Amino acid sequence: MAVDFDLDLTDLIMSGHLIDIRAAKILIVDDDPLIVDVLSVVLKEGEYQNIFSTGDPYQVIPLYKEHRFDLIILDIQMPGMSGIKILQQLQKVVKSSFLPVVVLTAHGDQKIRKQVLGMGAKDFITKPFEHWEILLRIQNALHASLYHKQQVSLKDLLEGEIQKRTKEILETQFEIVHRLAVAGEMRDNETGAHVQRMSHICSLLSRKRGLGSEFSKLMLYASAMHDVGKIGIPDSILLKSKGLSPEEWLVMQQHPNIGARIIGNHSSKLISLAREIALCHHEKWDGSGYPNGISGNQIPVSARIAAISDVFDALTSDRPYKQAWAIEEVVETLQAESGKHFEPVMVELFLENLAEIIEIKDRYIDHEFHLT
Repeated sequence: MAVDFDLDLTDLIMSGHLIDIRAAKILIVDDDPLIVDVLSVVLKEGEYQNIFSTGDPYQVIPLYKEHRFDLIILDIQMPGMSGIKILQQLQKVVKSSFLPVVVLTAHGDQKIRKQVLGMGAKDFITKPFEHWEILLRIQNALHASLYHKQQVSLKDLLEGEIQKRTKEILETQFEIVHRLAVAGEMRDNETGAHVQRMSHICSLLSRKRGLGSEFSKLMLYASAMHDVGKIGIPDSILLKSKGLSPEEWLVMQQHPNIGARIIGNHSSKLISLAREIALCHHEKWDGSGYPNGISGNQIPVSARIAAISDVFDALTSDRPYKQAWAIEEVVETLQAESGKHFEPVMVELFLENLAEIIEIKDRYIDHEFHLT
């Protein structure tokens, strides 16, 4: 099989070609032209086909950046810049913990040997050398270098595949949540685009609160299921155009528990967050909410965000039993409920971003359900 030697060996690994170390890119760095010639002859005898050389130590880094050599045979004692200095520079530019360098020198000082090996050089060859010895040492160093490249490439390939599968799973979860939210809205269709507006407001407030982009995206989808439990509420109560009786209100107050049961317990961040919101979005900061009467920081931050977003949109929307409130009235109510229904910090954050929230409300005014 013919191999394209213009390819980087990592590309060959990733493309599934059989790796032949004779295709490796090798750079000889030595200011003695005779040594360069001898090494070139030796490497050609070993059938290595991509041999580069330079006597200028200042060209090593530019050459490496261009060719990404699989092995560098580096002389230590050179005028202008020592091999030690080159090793230090290579440590900064080699995008790997593996430094593909074999040091070549006539110097036998043990301290230098210890220094260069400690800096990451993979072998140390002393001049003069036997042809068979340097070929074997180069072969061993190349096997180590290419094996390392192969493992890095395999790791990257596996990580890419894991990320792809994870994305597919998350997209599936998003779609399931989306469909459940649609089902819930179809039972309570007088609210129009309430779910859209509420979800986008939740996502905005999550970002403004500094909870991060991942959490904000999860909130967009998870909060859409806040009222999915209404699926389990009888039409005679859910669709009633007048106020509910005390008995009917007790039934309506069961929808957070019903929603939590529908969503279920799952380790998925999205499903777990959706359940948390469905169960707790009617809890109040002062403990007077339902279904469990928890208060303060016992209420998950996701539910605190959902609570104020839900109430704001409900108050500013027309319903069969009421007309939409003016923004000024709603702001006064939110301020009055700070520390009672709502977390004070959440009220302050909400009002700081009121202009963007109103933009969201004005954007989603039709009955088509779409979260993106």
